[in-house]
Amino acid sequence: MRSVEEQQARVSAAAVAPRPVRVAIAEAQGLMCGEEVIAERPMPAFDQAAIDGYAVRSVDVLGADAIGDSSGGAERDDGGADAPITLPVLGTIEAGARTPTRLQPKLATRIQTGAPMPTLADAVLPLRWTDGGNSRVRVLRAVRPGDYVRRVGDDVQPGDVAVRAGTVVGAAQVGLLAAVGRDRVLVHPRPRLSVLAVGGELVDVNRTPGNGQVYDVDSYALAAAGRDAGAEVNRVGIVSSDPTKLREVVEGQLNRAEVVVIAGGVGGAAADGVRAALSDLGELEVTRIAMHPGSVQGFGQLGPEGVPTFLLPTNPVSALVVFEVMIRPLIRLSLGKREPMRRMVRARTLGPISSMPGRKGYLRGQLMRDEQTDEYLVQVLGGTSSHLLATLAEANCLVVVPEDIEQIGAGDMVDVAFLAQRG
Repeated sequence: MRSVEEQQARVSAAAVAPRPVRVAIAEAQGLMCGEEVIAERPMPAFDQAAIDGYAVRSVDVLGADAIGDSSGGAERDDGGADAPITLPVLGTIEAGARTPTRLQPKLATRIQTGAPMPTLADAVLPLRWTDGGNSRVRVLRAVRPGDYVRRVGDDVQPGDVAVRAGTVVGAAQVGLLAAVGRDRVLVHPRPRLSVLAVGGELVDVNRTPGNGQVYDVDSYALAAAGRDAGAEVNRVGIVSSDPTKLREVVEGQLNRAEVVVIAGGVGGAAADGVRAALSDLGELEVTRIAMHPGSVQGFGQLGPEGVPTFLLPTNPVSALVVFEVMIRPLIRLSLGKREPMRRMVRARTLGPISSMPGRKGYLRGQLMRDEQTDEYLVQVLGGTSSHLLATLAEANCLVVVPEDIEQIGAGDMVDVAFLAQRG
């Protein structure tokens, strides 16, 4: 029996990232950048107002703090120390204005956020620091040179790396790519995953099962797990177990996918039939792994490109746990993720836990947090049974129990892997 870690190493060694492709930046979100994006222009490209207000020369409003909005002294042309500072207002500069302007001494001009600063103006006086006048503005506070002005290149200088290779493109990166004038970017695409289900007892969900028939749960559930992992998924659905037809379908998927998953062909005669049908495409090894559920599983690299191909148990819970432990990390590696495994935390159990001896347990659980201590708490759902799909739907974590531990008492600490967050 092979350990989980040994099997994970074999699977991870087969990870191959798809070749980078150039896509529109609107399609790049969630993908890893495949190039160093170098800014060719400064950002911002011109001095611009960072706030609505008045473009001024800071020297013209010097001393306004001492005067403030106190009453008493009347406005005087002689500039007496007790006189409020007021400036004539000449026009408005709107965002997008393209005609250069020049601000003369002792004057102000209204300016909108993002509008180009006039020559000689070195600060923006916020509206809240004025009386909001249109023809003349009363200054309630002084500003210093550079206040509320975004200077050329404050954000990015020509030659700066705007987005680094290996960065996952998120909303901020998309915005930055747009800001430096890039409409397309080189990214590592999502690995393509094909999901097939094999079994004469299977019917699709749009049909009524007959005697001895069951719905095809696996291909739907595994396809959803693949999308959650970040793959581009093709759910092939139910495939005939006829050797010629099965081989034809699988070979077609090997030509279009980076990962192929076949559910329902891992045990007994079914596994032998699948392996025989695909034998000339490569070797699929079916072996026991020291884990539960899902101890019996198959893996190999098929076709000329050596595409990682998996045989998974028929039981949906076992299939999903094997996917989580073996296939999801492979997809994450193919996406270029540095940490392909789920985040792990330590949690205190709310009840006793039983695990199969000699096998690493991956038990469904509900993870919560104590409001008073901020400590993680976990409740196992469904025990060691692998046939309770409803409990997996309620789970938000997997409790990981080492293979040398059979019993864990209430209140003991365990390792817990977060599953995808809901909502």
